This record gives sequence, C-alpha cells and structure tokens, in this order.
Amino acid sequence: MANITLVDDDENIVASVSLALESHGHKVTAWHDGAAGLEALESNPPDLAILDVKMPRMDGMEVLRRLRQTSQIPVIMLTSRDEEIDEILGFNLGADDYIHKPFSQRLLIERVKALLRRTGADGGEPEPSGENSSKAIKRGKLSMDPARHESTWEGKPVKLTVTEFLLLQALAQRPGFVKSRDNLMDAAYDDQVYVDDRTIDSHVKRMRKKFRVVDPEFDAIETLYGVGYRYRES
Repeated sequence: MANITLVDDDENIVASVSLALESHGHKVTAWHDGAAGLEALESNPPDLAILDVKMPRMDGMEVLRRLRQTSQIPVIMLTSRDEEIDEILGFNLGADDYIHKPFSQRLLIERVKALLRRTGADGGEPEPSGENSSKAIKRGKLSMDPARHESTWEGKPVKLTVTEFLLLQALAQRPGFVKSRDNLMDAAYDDQVYVDDRTIDSHVKRMRKKFRVVDPEFDAIETLYGVGYRYRES
C-alpha cells in the first residue's frame, strides 16, 4: 500500500515494526542509524517515515531538522523518553505525530493508517478536512490547492507538512471565523489520535515562520488568546 522508511537502532523494534507494517501490505525499508537513514530518505523519499529520537551518529531530531529543509514527507517520531520538551521540539521541527515507547503494534498501525489517509498515500484520495475541502482556495495573497498539496503566498511557494496544510486549510476555508484548538485538532488529526493544545500552537508557530520567509510582514493567522486562531484575509 505504501513505502515506509523506518530508522531505529533497536533491532528488535525494527524487526517487530517491519513485520507488523508488512503484514498490512506496506513495503518497509529499515536503517539502524540516523545518518544512513537521512541519506536514504533524501535519495529515495518514501510515502512516510518513522524516526526514533535517540540514535547513534545522528539522532532523530537532527534527521528531522535536515529532512525538513528539503522534504515535507509525513513523519512519525518514536521516543523512549516521556519528556514533554522533546515532543514539543519534535513538532516545532515539523513532525506529524509522536508515539512513546513502549507502544502496541496496533497503536502504531492505526497512527500510520491515519496519516496515510490524510495524504492519500493509502491509495485513496486525501482525507477531507471540511466542507468543500478538495476545492482550491484563494484568500487574498494565499492560494491553496489541496489536490496537489500546494500552497503559495503572493505566487511564491510555501512548503507545508501534511498537518500544517490541513490546519491552514481549516482556517482559510472560513476567514474571519475563529477556530478553537479542538476544532483544528479535528481538522488535522484522526479521531483516534489525541494531541494537546501546545501541539497545535507549535504547528501554527512553524507555519508562520515559513510564510515570513517569503513575506516578513505576514500576519494572516491571528491568535485569540484563550480562544483559538482565525485567518484574516488581507
């Protein structure tokens, strides 16, 4: 169904995760250190990547940071450390999901299925995130094409991750209307996936940073403290 790259230095985890994914029809390529994994991801991009945080030669955070310089492929992070700061850092770097070790194979499979549905990499159409979600969006300087997963600002491309794209799409579909963090979670995540408010804040922060690369005056995403976010059409 999908090509998945797994990067983890724990051979037991690699073996068990690969077997579970392959039993669901996916093709898995595995690497045991971050440097080799990054080279493979850049030379032969998969439909989805699963990265362990703690690895030799190059940890998962560094792999993700470098990968996001050139690619927006969906990424699930695996971590054995239950530290909130690591999770927030991962989302700030552009991770799409996070799973804490130890985890059940069923949980991982469900997270993979959810992320692949959102991208259409499961063989179907990308999962809709709202009314008329497949239609192109034009809001002032912003243009979005969900069918091609493309977004531009004043005609300049802005590369967004799957999660970032869905969040912005949810906001831009109804400019001026406030979306709570719960609303945005529903738009960007599967029902079986729980994320906290700070995860949404991290994604929005990263989106703003990307748009300000092409327009330092970008301020179309407004924060309403204690309420949520809204898109302001210029």
